[in-house]
Amino acid sequence: MKKVMLVAAVAALAATAAQAGTLIDPIVEPEIIVEQSSSSSNAGIIVPLIFLALVGVGVFCAINTTIC
Repeated sequence: MKKVMLVAAVAALAATAAQAGTLIDPIVEPEIIVEQSSSSSNAGIIVPLIFLALVGVGVFCAINTTIC
């Protein structure tokens, strides 16, 4: 009787360990790479300068109508 109980206990422990789950790949979050870009021309300053030049030409032509 002890052998039957021992076999049943070993079978129960082995069955629970077998149902512990499967091996899966770990979930790894991708590494975020921040790239700083640099450009040779600074378009952020060129557009306002062109706008100011056009406003200046407009004001100049409004004051001196003989030249424009």
